[in-house]
Amino acid sequence: MKITPPPDAPAGSSWRALMDVAFSEACKAAKTGETPVGAALFTRTGTLIAKAHNRPIGLNDPTAHAEILCLRQASEVMGNYRLNDTIMAVTLEPCLMCTGALIHARVGGIVMGALDSRAGAIISNLNGHDLSFTNHRMWYIEGVMEEECSSLLKRFFLEKRKQ
Repeated sequence: MKITPPPDAPAGSSWRALMDVAFSEACKAAKTGETPVGAALFTRTGTLIAKAHNRPIGLNDPTAHAEILCLRQASEVMGNYRLNDTIMAVTLEPCLMCTGALIHARVGGIVMGALDSRAGAIISNLNGHDLSFTNHRMWYIEGVMEEECSSLLKRFFLEKRKQ
């Protein structure tokens, strides 16, 4: 049962404005040599709760993906790991690990930039937003700032290959 996303972004905002916050985080990751993925979590009214970028290299932690770090930070801020009715903007479609964390945190919806045909688990390789064996479903919107998010990743990996 697919959950339909809201027709509009939170009042006074836009899906692009939410993604801009995540994109800024992705740029921070690139500057530190981390894969440029950024995430930001908002209330359903558009208030920023937390933001983070990939840091597995810097933290020596394979779970330090932008989404996980953002959920950890938001859980601290909210005083609860259940983040009901929140919206996560993320520059790259979440992997299987991050999708599982989003389900367990009960995030309401995901706004994605670029899809990930290799490891994406929301829609590309798995319908992680709507798994029949879980007790939570999420809505999703894809393609917000897709060109910018994809270009950042492509430039990053081109530079890495030159090194």
